Formats: sequence, C-alpha cells, structure tokens
Amino acid sequence: MQGLAVLVDILVMITNVLVMLIIVQFVIGLLFAFNVVSASNEFLRQVYDAINRLLEPVLRPIRNILPATGAIDFSPLVLILGLQILIRVLIGLAGAY
Repeated sequence: MQGLAVLVDILVMITNVLVMLIIVQFVIGLLFAFNVVSASNEFLRQVYDAINRLLEPVLRPIRNILPATGAIDFSPLVLILGLQILIRVLIGLAGAY
C-alpha cells in the first residue's frame, strides 16, 4: 500500500509541474499580447515556444472536443481541472492522505 502512496505522490508532483507550465505559458502569452514584453525578446520567445511544444500534444485533443469560442482558449483550464480531478480520485482510491 505504501508503494501506491509513493506513486500517487509522484503523479501529484508531475501534475503540479504541468499546472505551473500552463500558468507560465499563459502569463508569457499575455505579456506578448499586451506588448509588455516585445515579441522579439529572444529568450522569452524560446521559452514560450518550448512550453508550447511540450503542452500542444496534450491540449490539441481538448481543443478538438471544445466548441470554438473565438479568441479565448479554454483548453488549459479544462486540462487543469481534469488533472485536479484525476489526482483527487487517485488520492481517494489510494488512501494516500
């Protein structure tokens, strides 16, 4: 049973990292959109592109399912909610906490 608790802890850490990456992607996108930081800033552009490449395979299926909402992309929010629900279910099943 302790091994299952360790596995759940690892999944919680991975989920937390994914949530942080989604938030960083969102903030950098806002900085570019409102010209707080120039889009020609090479460092931020590379960070933003790297995060986009990491998250795109996860977000694309969600975007395909969600209806088109114009300029607002709700797929990161749906991913965060889905990950949190998954973690809660795993914690409940494992009795880890």
